[in-house]
Amino acid sequence: MKKEEKTIKSNLVFDGKVLHVYNDEIALEDGRKSTREIIRHNGGVCVLALVDGKIPLVKQFRYAYKKEMFELPAGKLEKGEDSYTAGIRELEEETGLKTESLVDFGFMYPSPGYTDEIIHLYFTDKVTKTKMHLDFDENIDVYYFSLNEILEMIANNEINDAKTVFLVLKYYQSIK
Repeated sequence: MKKEEKTIKSNLVFDGKVLHVYNDEIALEDGRKSTREIIRHNGGVCVLALVDGKIPLVKQFRYAYKKEMFELPAGKLEKGEDSYTAGIRELEEETGLKTESLVDFGFMYPSPGYTDEIIHLYFTDKVTKTKMHLDFDENIDVYYFSLNEILEMIANNEINDAKTVFLVLKYYQSIK
């Protein structure tokens, strides 16, 4: 039997540039009422590129965690933007790698308990080197690792970013 919760009333609490926070009144299947706090988000992209047998990871400071983190190149979708186009854009912006061709590796829900964000996942091994085009508030360094090194970093909790772990494991499964 399919489970469902119905929205009775949706209340916008915060309308930001990236996030839109709602406190919704909902009806449960048995008729009881409850609330759900939801973050609405345009979604994002994450790209795993293979360059001469190595995978570029970006290292950047993440304010929410107050530390630098290794991640695959990624970024948010602009309102109405196609994820494929955004993947091509983000890869070049963050790594200086240009591609015209991405392979769709599906999508993921990073935290379904409180956000509707969907991150679209892509792979490419057809890149040319150009230059980075960082946003004014980005400070990113690019490092290249073998797949085995990245798998070891995941196992050792040196990479904790969910989208990165998810896409690396999907890629690893696809080549096994």
